[in-house]
Parts: sequence; structure tokens; C-alpha cells
Amino acid sequence: MSELVTLNVGGKLYTTSLATLTRYPDSMLGAMFSSTMPTKKDSHGNCFIDRDGKIFRHVLNFLRTSNLDLPDNYKEMKLLKREADFYQVQPLLEALNEKEAEMSTHEKNAMLNITMDQKMQTVHFTVREAPQIYSLSSSNMDVFTANIFCTSGLFLNKLGTKLCYFFNGNLSTVCSELEDQNHVVLQWVATVDGLPEEEYTRQTLKRLWVLPANKQINSFRVFVEEILKIAMSDGFCVDSTHPDSSDFMNNKIIRLTRYR
Repeated sequence: MSELVTLNVGGKLYTTSLATLTRYPDSMLGAMFSSTMPTKKDSHGNCFIDRDGKIFRHVLNFLRTSNLDLPDNYKEMKLLKREADFYQVQPLLEALNEKEAEMSTHEKNAMLNITMDQKMQTVHFTVREAPQIYSLSSSNMDVFTANIFCTSGLFLNKLGTKLCYFFNGNLSTVCSELEDQNHVVLQWVATVDGLPEEEYTRQTLKRLWVLPANKQINSFRVFVEEILKIAMSDGFCVDSTHPDSSDFMNNKIIRLTRYR
């Protein structure tokens, strides 16, 4: 029998075998327990992982059986996907994506509503003209806000995996910032000519990209086009009664519905 290991995950104890934890060698757990990564210990000598202890039971069950067995009407798919991503258990991530697709096909009618706002903001920054010479410059930039509400948490999560913030040299999916399964507020800026890259980080200015097109969203027109592509591929259609056509064309409000 394989060596037994007791884990303290966020204060919750689990005992399992070393063989189970290393079932997928390319995962973070596989690396941790094959001695290629250091492990922290709690006061009792148990391996400590500072993650969600409740959700870990589903990760561990998958490691034991390679099957995804979730309760009916499971409500914490987003959290489980986040934990699976943290532990880098790729087969579990694939199984969760398949499960979400299956649940989506059985999901009832849904409504998607997006209200948008755009304003101008002046940013001030320094430009290095010579080794010891700096000049103060300023520029106007567009700041976009999109308030998104969807009755389908599954679709909103799907949308969150296709939209990414670019900040501090990295892309991170909006999905990772979802705290409400039905509502999210996006805020981003357009690229400004002449603004040094480090200024976006210093002034906490995020830009928005859409995947898999790998396209930057610099206007509401592009944002609307990409949202429509994603939503319509999932069965949504434009609500013909709301909003007013002038609001839709002016990119103030989008409302889409899906009937099943």
C-alpha cells in the first residue's frame, strides 16, 4: 500500500495515499509530493495548503477515481474550476468544462443585460528624453465601464473565460474576478499613443482583450461586436422590445434573451 499522507487544506484535514496525490505528475500536487517542490507543514507536521478546504474534497475524489462526481444542482462550479486551475489538474479542468457544457444545454431560458458608460480621463506621466532629462506630459484616454447581469451563471462564467484584463505584463481572465455568479462590472481603458507601458501599471490602468481572437478592445463598438458573437453562439438573440433602437446603436444598452 502506498505511503499515507495527511493534508491540512485551509484548516480541514484529509488523509490519502501518496499514489493518489501523484496520479497526475504534471499537476502542482504531483510536483509537491514527488519532492520537486517544497511543502509547508502545520504545527502537527501535516502538509499545509492555504486553499479552500471544503472544495478540495472534489479535487481529491477526482484524483482517487479520475471521475467527476458532483451532487445534483451543484452551485460552486466556479470555485471548483478555480481550485482545479490552482492545482493544475488538467484532466479535472477538462471534465469540468464538459460538465458545464452539458449543464448549459439543459439550462432554462436566460436574459443578458449590459449597460455601458464611457468617459474621458486625463493622465499625467513623465517621459525620459535623455539620461538625466525628464519632461512632464499628459494625455486623454477613454475609460469604459460595462455593467453585466445575466440570469445564467454558467454563461457569465463562460463569458468571463473569453475576456481578459491585461495588466502588469500579464493576461488574466475576468472569470477569476467573478464574485457574484450573475453579475460583474468591467472597467478598462483604451491604449494611449505615447503612454509608456510602465505607466499603465503605475496608475492601475487595465486594458481588455478577447480570446481566442487575441484582440484588444479599444472601443464599445468592438466590445459589442465580440459580446454578440459569444452570446449568439450560446443561443442568445437580441431582444426586439428593449432597449430602444437608438440606445442599442449608441452602445448604451444591450439586452439579449435565450429561449429553450
